[in-house]
Amino acid sequence: MLTLFDSHAHLQFAQYDEDRQAVIARSRDWGVIGILNVGADLESSRAAVALAARYEFMFASVGVHPHDADKLSSDVLAELRALAADSGVVAIGEIGLDYYRDLAPRDAQRRAFERQLALAVDLGLPAIVHSRDAHRDALTILDEWPGTGVLHSYSAGPDALTEVLDMGFSIGISGPVTYPRADELRRVVECAPIDRLLVETDCPYLAPVPYRGRRNEPAYVRYVVEMIADVRGIPAEEVAEATAANARRLFGIR
Repeated sequence: MLTLFDSHAHLQFAQYDEDRQAVIARSRDWGVIGILNVGADLESSRAAVALAARYEFMFASVGVHPHDADKLSSDVLAELRALAADSGVVAIGEIGLDYYRDLAPRDAQRRAFERQLALAVDLGLPAIVHSRDAHRDALTILDEWPGTGVLHSYSAGPDALTEVLDMGFSIGISGPVTYPRADELRRVVECAPIDRLLVETDCPYLAPVPYRGRRNEPAYVRYVVEMIADVRGIPAEEVAEATAANARRLFGIR
């Protein structure tokens, strides 16, 4: 049995409304000792906090995803601050930039990112950062930020890794590391310090092989761990224990 910590999940999403309890039970059966449910907007942040209150091994983050950056009003930011006062909230996120889908204007994305980073520093919380096809702008903003956190579902490649690590950030590794064409991501996994690696599902998205194309769930984080172990040539138990310890340390979880 591996000791697994899914550092980025969305069990509060509607995809689990019909069988959430069964998914949670399965995660426990597969060795998951911790799940961090990540907010993407105000509603999902509230729901993440509610789940953390119900389950001792669950935690929450609150934030507005770049897709909804133009909805981050002062009132929304104030409610995020209030939600973050809950003892189950361990991070601000997911926040950042997404130039792939461009669902919000890029200037609005940058403003929302900076405002929520300021909130994280003010509250003494790490940030969970989403960066897709926007790495240069995201890293430029983070370079001027005094806090720390994780680049979720890391996709900036080996060239940016040193810069990310020098900023004190961890990197989140998710299902794509198992995909046949993910050689570049596997190179990142091979050379990154193990004490900076987190594992995640981003469920319901990014299911690993052998479940690719289906709904993801926290139990499947074991396939991410096993691929990292294979790439690094070390036991899966070592990867599981290290990444669980890394998540607890980053998010201040005892």
